[in-house]
Amino acid sequence: MTRRIIVALVRFAMRIYFRRVEVVGLDHVPLKTPVIFVLNHPNALVDPAFLLGLAPRRVSFLAKAPLFRMPVLSFFVRAVEAIPVYRRQDDDGDVSKNQETFSAARKLLAGGGTIGICPEGVSHNEPRLRPIKTGAARIALAAVSTGEVSELKIVPAGLYYTSKTKFRSAVLLYFGKPVDVMPVDLEPDGNPPRAAVRELSTRIESALREVMLDAEHEEAHQTIARAEKIFSSVPDEDRDESLAEELQLQQRFVKAYAVLREHLPQRLAGLEARMRRFEEELTQAGVDPDDLSPPTSTFDVFRHLISRVLVFLLLVAPATLGALVHYPAYRLGGYVATKFSKQEDDVISTVKIISAMLLFPLTWLVAAATGYKVQGWQLSLSALVLIPLTGYLAIRFFEGIDSFLGGLRALAFFLVRRRFFVRLLAERKAIRTEILSLGREATILSQGLDPRIR
Repeated sequence: MTRRIIVALVRFAMRIYFRRVEVVGLDHVPLKTPVIFVLNHPNALVDPAFLLGLAPRRVSFLAKAPLFRMPVLSFFVRAVEAIPVYRRQDDDGDVSKNQETFSAARKLLAGGGTIGICPEGVSHNEPRLRPIKTGAARIALAAVSTGEVSELKIVPAGLYYTSKTKFRSAVLLYFGKPVDVMPVDLEPDGNPPRAAVRELSTRIESALREVMLDAEHEEAHQTIARAEKIFSSVPDEDRDESLAEELQLQQRFVKAYAVLREHLPQRLAGLEARMRRFEEELTQAGVDPDDLSPPTSTFDVFRHLISRVLVFLLLVAPATLGALVHYPAYRLGGYVATKFSKQEDDVISTVKIISAMLLFPLTWLVAAATGYKVQGWQLSLSALVLIPLTGYLAIRFFEGIDSFLGGLRALAFFLVRRRFFVRLLAERKAIRTEILSLGREATILSQGLDPRIR
């Protein structure tokens, strides 16, 4: 029961903190056989929380031993049946205890269960997959080679955040094709051979790269994100791009970037400079690339404005109430995140979400207690139901305001500075054409051909 409550709370918190959550590849997850999930690790405790709340199987995690000694967190990790892992860099770095960890993991798998592992070992801010540890491969090989498990699958799970520290951003959980595990002859000490461990670890690493964005350098990551945003904002595509499609597009950009950096560095540098100038002009004009589209008919614009204004008038009172009531908890959560995350991007979201899970329910209880003191149980219960609802309305209201104002700015920009607006549209189209051209040349170069030969 405790685990179910925690999972429900985690799902609720994820859906509130992230505006958009997508899960892709559920058909790749076996529903009956034992499974080891391997997960990339860019966002601290938020990463396993997604697997806990959204995987179609009941997952137990391998978690670093210090979490089992932390106030509050220790309760949660024990409640979700996590298994401690001992690392050399921790205070109690007795790695010999990991024999007990591996034994417990194999026992869980033998019972048909599933395990979640972040094989990179630590959360990080790097735009690429760090070298993975061998724990997942060792557990998997030992489990099938001892006969404790007859069939075992390793399922790569990739997390892709559009902005992992930003409230109401978007995230994709992408399950890839399972990796098969075949039995091997064990060493006399009962451990699998190192060569077999290395081989399986390499296959796990390759599978993980297929379900995540793996840019070698931060510079490449920034260029790729900039190119993807400009490329996808062109309106003549007329598509509502999913996060999975966005990730796949960026993965293609990553592959092309590496080839272009080696063979056509001047063309690549020219494109990067051109995109930076384009973004700078948009920033100076106060317009977002997504809002840079020519308006439709005057009637359609007027109708859209009227409908949005009517919705805002209906929601302004409850949304304002929700914002005022929740503002102290919101600000306090931000302060706590800043103080305890030490400005490390891979920790900020974790602290924010944990703070919100504690501070916002406390806000609701205070509102209910105030209602009881003023008018008894009737007002208290009403406050307990309505105050969380007004908080959610506040989120949606101010998101709508941002979108509305962005479109209004773009419309005003078009009317007042039409020639500049049209030039920006033409420049964006030209940049997109150059991206496509370089993409084709990168494909040709990757095949060992001369791009001048068409």
